[in-house]
Amino acid sequence: MPVAPSDRPRPRAAVAMGPDAASAVLAPPALKALGAVCDLAPPPVLDDFGTDRARGVLADVELLVTGWGCPPLDAAVLASAPRLRAVVHTAGTVRGHVTEACWERGIEVSSAAAANALPVAEYTVAMILLAGKRVLERAAAYRLARRRDEPLHVPASVGNYHRTVGILSASLIGRRVIELLRPYDLHVLLHDPYVTDEEARALGTRPVGLPELFTGSDIVSVHTPLLPATRGLVSRDLLTSMRTDAVLINTARGAVVDQDALTDVLRQGSIRAVLDVTDPEVPPPDHPLWDCGNALITPHLAGSQGNEWRRLADLAIGEVKRWAAGDGFAHPVRRERLAFLA
Repeated sequence: MPVAPSDRPRPRAAVAMGPDAASAVLAPPALKALGAVCDLAPPPVLDDFGTDRARGVLADVELLVTGWGCPPLDAAVLASAPRLRAVVHTAGTVRGHVTEACWERGIEVSSAAAANALPVAEYTVAMILLAGKRVLERAAAYRLARRRDEPLHVPASVGNYHRTVGILSASLIGRRVIELLRPYDLHVLLHDPYVTDEEARALGTRPVGLPELFTGSDIVSVHTPLLPATRGLVSRDLLTSMRTDAVLINTARGAVVDQDALTDVLRQGSIRAVLDVTDPEVPPPDHPLWDCGNALITPHLAGSQGNEWRRLADLAIGEVKRWAAGDGFAHPVRRERLAFLA
């Protein structure tokens, strides 16, 4: 006879992440909500699995709620956690702490990547629309000139009507960007070698090869994860092929773009860029990228921050509730999909 949810024993759980991450993401109401569905180990959080206290906590836990700063769950750590059956991650990628030993154990893994994708997509869409109207450049010129543009003299290259946006990768974020762009009078191209032409058209995009994405778009937005195959994917040839005054937006990972090539092309003044990520973060103080007036560089702020941490916590709490009730995760991370995930 199946066990009724109300009769299930409450799982033993612990929080494993850096103290700053715990304070930001798991505010007191979130910890209270977690404590309502599991027996949560008391603070402090686990940020070093090698201590006597950590080994004592791990010996009894069935579930870990992880976040930024969680140490790797390698074979030695798992040997100290014989009852561990699940990991709920309050951020995006699990590559930093979920090791091969976890998959071999059969540990179930969930991630809040879907929740973290939302603010990144919102930032991207905002930047697409601002770039189309050249808002940042025109605001700077307005501040200097202290007079507005003559609207009838604004060139036809300014505006968002029937502009072409190229999306590089139908990742979680890329798909959300495509969805958010649907109400606008834009043409959307997509390059993703793992998406069929039929699937791309169902998303409301036109599938194209990688070269055409760059030659045929007014704005190219990068959403591919950083994998061995995608390091430097946005090459010098692709960057130099972009339309004059086109815009490259990167909210993925800095190393997906050949940053030296991008810096050279920006210094030539042929394209513009919106970069929320660089390689490295932060570029050296004397890096010429800082001096490119046609590049907006933001400090990796597109992802969850401020009150958006609550969305990550809410998703994680929901996953813990589902798992504790025996319903499985709504946002599982599959071992076989790791090669395609950030």
